[in-house]
Amino acid sequence: MMEAQKILLLLLLCLNLVSSLVIAGAPPTCAANLDSKCADSDEWKGEFFPGIPKIKYEGPSSKNHLAFKWYNPEEVILGKKMKDWMRFSVAFWHTFRGTGSDPFGVPTKSWPWEDGTNSMAMAKRRMRANFEFIDKLGVDFWCFHDRDIAPDGETLKEANANLDEVVALAKELQGTKVRPLWGTAQLFSHPRYMHGAATSSEVAVYAYAAAQVKKAMEVTHYLGGENYVFWGGREGYQSLLNTDMGREIDHMANFFESAAAYKKKIGFKGNLLIEPKPQEPTKHQYDWDAATAANFLRKYGLINDFKLNIECNHATLSGHSCHHDIETARLNGLLGNIDANTGDPQVGWDTDQFLTDIGEATLIMLSVIKNGGLAPGGFNFDAKLRRESTDVEDLFIAHIVGMDTVARGLRTAAKLIEDGSLPELVRKRYQSFDSEIGQKIEAGKADFEMLEKKAMEWGEPKVPSAKQELAEMIFQSAI
Repeated sequence: MMEAQKILLLLLLCLNLVSSLVIAGAPPTCAANLDSKCADSDEWKGEFFPGIPKIKYEGPSSKNHLAFKWYNPEEVILGKKMKDWMRFSVAFWHTFRGTGSDPFGVPTKSWPWEDGTNSMAMAKRRMRANFEFIDKLGVDFWCFHDRDIAPDGETLKEANANLDEVVALAKELQGTKVRPLWGTAQLFSHPRYMHGAATSSEVAVYAYAAAQVKKAMEVTHYLGGENYVFWGGREGYQSLLNTDMGREIDHMANFFESAAAYKKKIGFKGNLLIEPKPQEPTKHQYDWDAATAANFLRKYGLINDFKLNIECNHATLSGHSCHHDIETARLNGLLGNIDANTGDPQVGWDTDQFLTDIGEATLIMLSVIKNGGLAPGGFNFDAKLRRESTDVEDLFIAHIVGMDTVARGLRTAAKLIEDGSLPELVRKRYQSFDSEIGQKIEAGKADFEMLEKKAMEWGEPKVPSAKQELAEMIFQSAI
């Protein structure tokens, strides 16, 4: 009996040892929260999103809210894979620095891995979360502001060192497949930029902004970024009584010229992008809408050095549709990238909601198809969760619905193009310009004397219907 007990005890000890070895050899699987020892280390490589699988395409009939219904990345539409039409990107600032705060309320969310600090350890932990999210979502791009991914410093030298350290980790984590769609310098939140950056009345601020952009361009290039964006969140004025607007706009043009020169010096091959900015409660802006930005580039001889980053919510705040600003940029040869978001038509500020309107997405994709795609640009989700959405799972759901909306827009746009009814309606509307005199007008070879002679010959013009209702019927039938 004693012998049997000894054997049983020995077996139990062996099983316990084997179990301990298995556990010790396995990667950590605990949740990334402050109660976990895993979260105390920069080097922790456990899951930040436990229970969230890699998001797969399951088709329109799927009821799984963690699956794509319309976005099938490898499917070929009009000769190009869906993922190549889209080139989706995750915005680091909204996804990993968003807190749910708004002009009327304090933050409502803090992700489980946050410790309430803006330390280097926290910055590295966020970067690890970023790449796990990207991997599970199945996209190849991300976008960042320098001060969102790394803390500022007491000096510019210290800020640059912080950025270098975090960027080194990002370089390691992104591997060879993932890269930034674009990077940028955050030139609006610090008090030094209260008068603007490139348009500041203080030359020391102008120089500091130039140095910050120089560094941000360098790290974007180092990470394999495909574009670099300028967003003038504070470029503008409160009152013209104390502002030399012409001088400030000239300074901004000089700033852009220096950026274009530095791009060539470091061998950065991607696009430099200017993001048109509407008037907002902060101040009168100098980025204007897409048409004004295009005119600015043309006036200062920058038209060959820059393209436009069109943000849909900015377009609507400027009194336009997103489709209008995208078409304006495209027709000027300036469509570089799209920040895919939308606003609430009843709310008068930049709410940065995820795009969910299939009709709007279809119009956007009609322009993207005409443009031949967006590469080296893409669709960046400059969009944030609603203040009331506080579950980590909501980050995935929001991106899934945004990606599915744009994908469905592509499918609908392709259907409209392949059907041909809408393009034919447009062709017929302008067919009078296919005549001999019409071709001379479009070639710039018809002077007023020639046109007067034709007007006398033809008499009162017969003006046909524009068939707008038919165009809308064709469009709505495709959705």
